[in-house]
Amino acid sequence: MNVHPLPPSALKGEGMTSQRARDRLATKLKEEGIRDQRVIDVIRNLPRHHFIDQALHSRAYENTALPIGHGQTISQPWVVARMTEALLEFGMPQKVLEVGTGSGYQAVVLASLVPQVFTVERIEELLRQARRRFRQLGLTNIRSRHDDGKLGWPDEAPFDAIILTAAGDAIPTQLLDQLSPTGVLVAPVGSPSHQTLIRMRGDGQGDFIQEELGAVSFVPLLGGIG
Repeated sequence: MNVHPLPPSALKGEGMTSQRARDRLATKLKEEGIRDQRVIDVIRNLPRHHFIDQALHSRAYENTALPIGHGQTISQPWVVARMTEALLEFGMPQKVLEVGTGSGYQAVVLASLVPQVFTVERIEELLRQARRRFRQLGLTNIRSRHDDGKLGWPDEAPFDAIILTAAGDAIPTQLLDQLSPTGVLVAPVGSPSHQTLIRMRGDGQGDFIQEELGAVSFVPLLGGIG
């Protein structure tokens, strides 16, 4: 199947998807505590409306989560920014694993900053759409896989950083095993009614330093494939 790159007009947007709308979002992220200018600049320049249904384009640059079908959402931009800067705070990871590709938005944010992104999605149709977006945006540093995200990507381990875009009661042991000894993992953990964003950092000796980064709300982390 031929996938044509997005024309400049699609990347630029107009009206509610214009650069002015993106600039307002970037300003809001900074006002709400996002400090990493690299992350803010990526989100300012990325066409978020390209990752959602056209009927929702007018809301693309609101700081809110939006539905993408199959019971999934594209995360709130602030949450994407916070998780990304949390991964980058202690140095630039060379190799990042994302569990839960979804629309592909978080993967593209990461791929705009780090050398290699590996992303796993359990819902085949979502992954198919995300792959098309990656190609249209000309990104060649994202590798994707249709699989149970709880299993990670053991053939490519270890990873310098791992990010989960869905919430479970605990971090799957298989994922922690795929983190490098000094790697960083960022994930929402908890029940649907009470979730906390946590960051786990390897101390190089086989143990982890865990921090709580605030309350969040994510779809559940499910196993299997669909």
